[in-house]
Amino acid sequence: MSTHAGYKGPADCPGVIPVFPLPGALLLPRGQMPLNIFEPRYLAMIDDALRTDRIIGMIQPDAEGGGSPMVPRLYRVGCAGRVTQFAETGDGRYLISLTGISRFRVESELATTTAYRRCQVSFDAFATDFEARAGEDAVDREGVLKALRDFVESNELQVDWAGIEEAPNEALVNALCMMSPFGVREKQAMLEAPDLKTRAEVLIAVTEMELVRSSGSEPTLQ
Repeated sequence: MSTHAGYKGPADCPGVIPVFPLPGALLLPRGQMPLNIFEPRYLAMIDDALRTDRIIGMIQPDAEGGGSPMVPRLYRVGCAGRVTQFAETGDGRYLISLTGISRFRVESELATTTAYRRCQVSFDAFATDFEARAGEDAVDREGVLKALRDFVESNELQVDWAGIEEAPNEALVNALCMMSPFGVREKQAMLEAPDLKTRAEVLIAVTEMELVRSSGSEPTLQ
């Protein structure tokens, strides 16, 4: 899937966006993220987004960075997505899907009268995010698949291997990162990886460390 046709580079993206702080939620360019929206402030955020450009910034709160439980400090890098699917339930919830456009860097958080948070952001450092499948040839695909096989076997999971084998490198790496069960810091490291090759390397390393931890064995020096 390509980035939405209206967004071909950093200059096409807004300088101010609403942000949805959600720990463990990782959105990446061209990735699909389903969300179940039920808090009033985020229902209002979706309403406002649907009236304008439909863009929302997914970002993780930095629990170790300060702030308060109600207004935690945010990591400096998130990913903007566009609402591409929307449904309203009978009990007042919204079921939406975001399609990732590009990562952004928070320049400042704005004082606002809305119940949700809004930030001034820049997309300039992430111009390659707008290029579908950029850097695919440099990805260690076999390393990614080996890490996945080991994780699946260790956790006795079922996966669609036929679909995985057919997936292009970008879709494979980004989908595995987004669906991975790892923590906030690990997800943030995947998000902030400078390119697809490095993101795949982070995914492999984090998966291997989790396998060592879950097995109770100690890593050995080679």
